[in-house]
Amino acid sequence: MASSADSPGITTAVAATAEARPLSGFLLPYQARWVEDPSRFKIYEKSRRIGITYVQAYEDTVDAARKDGGLDVWFSSADESAAREYIRYCEHWAQMLNVAGLSLGEIVLNKAADVKAFAIEFANGKRINALSSNPKGFRSKGGKLILDEFAFHANPDDMWKAAAPIITWGFPVRVLSTYNGKGNRYYRIVEDAKKGNRWSLHATTIVDAIQQGLVDKILGHPATEDERQAFLRDCRETAGDEETFQQEYMCVPVDEATAWLPWDLITAVEHPDAGRPELYGGGDVYVGWDVARRRDLSVLWVDELVGDVAWTREVVAMRGWSFADQERELARILGSYRVRRCRIDQTGMGEKVVEDAQLAHGTGRIEGVLFTGPVKQDLATIGKQAFEDRKARIPGTREIRESHHSVRRQMTTAGNPRFDADRTEIGHADYFWAHMLALSAMDAAPGGPVNYTPAQPRRFSSLKGAW
Repeated sequence: MASSADSPGITTAVAATAEARPLSGFLLPYQARWVEDPSRFKIYEKSRRIGITYVQAYEDTVDAARKDGGLDVWFSSADESAAREYIRYCEHWAQMLNVAGLSLGEIVLNKAADVKAFAIEFANGKRINALSSNPKGFRSKGGKLILDEFAFHANPDDMWKAAAPIITWGFPVRVLSTYNGKGNRYYRIVEDAKKGNRWSLHATTIVDAIQQGLVDKILGHPATEDERQAFLRDCRETAGDEETFQQEYMCVPVDEATAWLPWDLITAVEHPDAGRPELYGGGDVYVGWDVARRRDLSVLWVDELVGDVAWTREVVAMRGWSFADQERELARILGSYRVRRCRIDQTGMGEKVVEDAQLAHGTGRIEGVLFTGPVKQDLATIGKQAFEDRKARIPGTREIRESHHSVRRQMTTAGNPRFDADRTEIGHADYFWAHMLALSAMDAAPGGPVNYTPAQPRRFSSLKGAW
């Protein structure tokens, strides 16, 4: 962590708060930690709407208005509306701290380049300047540098090249942002900071903020647990999908460019009749089983081939089920449908599962699949082709949708493709791999009739874990 000694002659906000106003009662714990950190280089991984730009305006107002000389502040966000909001925050803090400041409104910094800023000037002659993300606005400037929502700037690399010299003479720099994938300078700065360098890294998710009093402050009274959970649910609903929620609220960067199945492919094959076992029409069925016991979901995926379309008839998600219960569930499925082929993940603990299933149900219908790199590529490719050709129908649930979208195709250092996914509360792409096994089972299905005796009618709606 950098220290104030890195910036001789420059005092950060915390040193001036005594002359301004105490922090208690105004800032939440994570906000106070930010302004109390005297490091010259600070960077924030943040959730949206938790008041980090607000507290940055506090630090900047104190730094600019100091009686011992103060600093010029150069602030840039992704768009003009964010710059206006920041200036309003600064005006608010100037009133709260009882420091004299004059709002200059919109001023022209560079007429030829059409660069404008919103500015406040204090009695000591120092200004806070809020610009949009035009790199030209930062040429030939000096002072404290603030890059807000840096991952969302139109040209972050050009912005960094233009803005970084502002701090050459020992001025501080603050970089704040939510994530916008991994292909940008903000992500690289954070990753370097995590390895240990001059940057002081702060991180606050929406869950962290809620635990430290965000909802209480919004409501104006101590929030109940139900109120906190309702607020968190609202954030999830606002995000719309798990990937957006993770990136915008949980500080988890996601790169859409490497997603094996884009959202449009997934949503195009969702159907309200998929995942309804009572609609089974008696046709040939193919099953995939991604085996797990404790950490991840064990998922059985059942597809019926109707014409040339693989309709999902049932998806059984088994978290923490004993192997005996899982094997009974497989037996139920094999007895309820005309199953031509069942492919099971044979990797690791799947070895015994496959052996037992073949002993119980025969090698004609049960096939083990070892998840090597080339095999996973084959499975993923067969599945993607089915999605692209609209020859699959799946339930439109959040868990299934996000599991299918979570898989990324990346290249190893040896130049080989690798398919993987981050482990989340939903699992580790367990629905995706079970589905890919079921779709690939159609190619591997043996010819000839299947001996099949329909099970007695039953109420599918009562099945534990079934869609």
